[in-house]
Amino acid sequence: MATCTPFARPLYVMLKPTGARCNLACTYCYYNEKTFLYGDEAGQQLSDELLEHFVSEYIGSQTMREILFTWHGGEPLLRPLSFYRKAVDLQRKYARGRWIDNCIQTNGTLLNEEWCRFFKENGWLVGLSIDGPRIFHDAYRRDKKNSPTYERVMRGIDYLNRYDVEWNAMAVVNRYNADYPREFYDFFRQIDCRYIQFTPVVERFKHSPDGRWLAHVGEGTPDDLAPFSVTPRQWGDFLCAVFDEWVATDVGSRYVQIFDATLANWVGEMPGVCTLSPSCGHAAVMEWNGDVYACDHFVFPAYKLGNIRTNTLVEMLYGERQQQFGRSKVATLPSSCRACKYLFACHGECPKNRFLSSPSGESGLNYLCSGYYRYFDHVAPYMDYMRDELRAGRAPAGVMQVVGEIRRRSATVGENKDI
Repeated sequence: MATCTPFARPLYVMLKPTGARCNLACTYCYYNEKTFLYGDEAGQQLSDELLEHFVSEYIGSQTMREILFTWHGGEPLLRPLSFYRKAVDLQRKYARGRWIDNCIQTNGTLLNEEWCRFFKENGWLVGLSIDGPRIFHDAYRRDKKNSPTYERVMRGIDYLNRYDVEWNAMAVVNRYNADYPREFYDFFRQIDCRYIQFTPVVERFKHSPDGRWLAHVGEGTPDDLAPFSVTPRQWGDFLCAVFDEWVATDVGSRYVQIFDATLANWVGEMPGVCTLSPSCGHAAVMEWNGDVYACDHFVFPAYKLGNIRTNTLVEMLYGERQQQFGRSKVATLPSSCRACKYLFACHGECPKNRFLSSPSGESGLNYLCSGYYRYFDHVAPYMDYMRDELRAGRAPAGVMQVVGEIRRRSATVGENKDI
């Protein structure tokens, strides 16, 4: 049932049409374990009936003219193309004059001419996961037979380029590739990738009785870290090195999400990425059976908001539980963060990474804090310059392009998470 809302900000729900099902078995994947939430992995797929229910209510819950659908996984291309053709037909059926955008996150191994023709014809944005050159990518991104996947992903990129599909690269920065920032960034230059998202992997393990290792949230120590997690020092050094390459030659021609988000916070724009936003709770996730959770990184029973069959999206996303989840990003900051000169640029980053104690013994310090501080301190003179030039109306063309791109992609893609 369509639901009207008086709230004047967009409502975002990342949809998991295949649940956590995937054709790969990436070592660092935080979502593989979610198959255990529901038992039978093979049966985890969104039904046609629930798809129509979601499309109708999702559109009806919005007050904005532009509406973004985000398809995620697992691997969403495990659903046949006919499923997404049906989704587009339903969007047209229920659009009621709205402008519909779609983005989809994929590992790229299943892309072919038919998929890419569909994406181009319907204007879909594709987020593609690739961790740099073969030696870095194949270290952790392998299939269920432990075979490398680099060649298949590069073939997928070739199809995207052949059909002129707009795509972003999502590259995970881990304990291995973080030590090679220039080689890593040069790779994306070489394949002429214009939009790049660098995501630091920080995962912790706890052993369960059945032998599984589960990512978790809450209290912890660095001793819980998975061996592939990037260190704070690596993360800071990586960002500084890549920024030096980017600012020298690529401003306005290549868009690196964290640099764009940093500049956005510096000039008072919305950063377009939830981790560096002032609050959380703007983007929920819906699993294949209609269960809605507070965030893609908080798909745990304690953060389940309800089910779309029995609760409206407005009730769940604007309800007190989700609002409290969003406010807690600020409320749980330790005093050292509140006093930090870069709080406006960081906002404590993602709450899932806040498992350290501050120097004064307060809980809730972000594990990557020192790395981010090093990065912000390094880029501050450049950000100050670009901000001041913008305010004076004499910013270089490249800076104007970056700010324009920040605004464009924030409007069309919303608060970007993993795409």
